[in-house]
Amino acid sequence: MNRILRDERGMALAVAIFALVVVGALVAGAFFAGTQEQRVGENQRRVQTSFGIAEAGAQERVLVWDPATMNRIKQYPESSVAIANQPAPGGTGRYSGTTYRLGPNIFLLDITGQDARSYSGAIAGGGGARQRIGLIARIAPVEFGIRASLTTQGGVSVGGNATIVGTDQNPAGWASCDPPGPAQAGVRDNGGTVGTSGAGTVTGVPPVVNDPSITSSSFTTFGGSTYAQLSARANISIAGGNINTAPSTVNGLCNTNDPYNWGDGHNPAGPCGNYFPIIHSTGSITINNTQGQGILLVDGDLTVNGAWDFYGIVIIQGDLKTAGGGGADAHFWGGVMAKNADLSTQNLSGHATLNFSSCSILAALQAQSPISPMRQRGWVQLF
Repeated sequence: MNRILRDERGMALAVAIFALVVVGALVAGAFFAGTQEQRVGENQRRVQTSFGIAEAGAQERVLVWDPATMNRIKQYPESSVAIANQPAPGGTGRYSGTTYRLGPNIFLLDITGQDARSYSGAIAGGGGARQRIGLIARIAPVEFGIRASLTTQGGVSVGGNATIVGTDQNPAGWASCDPPGPAQAGVRDNGGTVGTSGAGTVTGVPPVVNDPSITSSSFTTFGGSTYAQLSARANISIAGGNINTAPSTVNGLCNTNDPYNWGDGHNPAGPCGNYFPIIHSTGSITINNTQGQGILLVDGDLTVNGAWDFYGIVIIQGDLKTAGGGGADAHFWGGVMAKNADLSTQNLSGHATLNFSSCSILAALQAQSPISPMRQRGWVQLF
């Protein structure tokens, strides 16, 4: 038989090339899939880092909150406060945003965070990550439970031209106040005698409320806070004695280092108009003039002579006494709580007036009260 030879030259080369193409495609696919997975992972890491920076920025804004200025911003959309671009805690990135006031005690912190590489533009193709969150917070003021112009344990003697007024009133010139609220009692005590003589008067709805629930603890425990805790937070601490208080400035700015500068309630638009300090006196004090505002804590007695005005909250562990005359009708705008530890009689005489003012109380509380995130529905991811 004749042998037939077949021409098979070149098959190995074709098979080899085909195999190389297939293997190359598989390798290229593996590299592509791996690269995509790496990019997804990197992007996810940047997103999570940016998210953490936004959260950290929101918490930092809560911690460094300045009640004296932030608590008094106007309600949205009338105004808002920009949060300048700044490094995040730990230096892992940067954040910025805006603070909005949504209601009398509610604020929204709108924070956008970016990790360091995204912010610097080091990501190829102009990519990067950012996360924006909203944190709803509220002012957490101390609950003093002030429901009268004067709250006391003992009796009250009102003589001369002294007046205790429970009708809610806004101080003259305070344009930022809301409309006055419902009238309160003139005097709230636990059953002591409230007497008047001369031209002295007590008015309110009703003029006097006898409240057996008033005890010594009513003047030292206020909701979740205590008198000792408030004293520890005081901006100003004095030993007592005879003093005069008046606003003071340095280079046109309110001089908060002056222990006898207690703000400027007479001139709310002035340099010290927004200064509402907590003042703690470790002993009895006698004040002759001119004015103050904020929260006044007196371990002993408080005696006021002449025309001294105070706007805010006064808590006295001893007695309240007023005497003398002066050009100003009102010594107090806000609420006064006088414990009179010896259950003596509160003596108010001369040209003294105690006016209940919810606006003054709220201003003093807002100037010293931090904010805290809402416990429920206080956080949202905006995008």
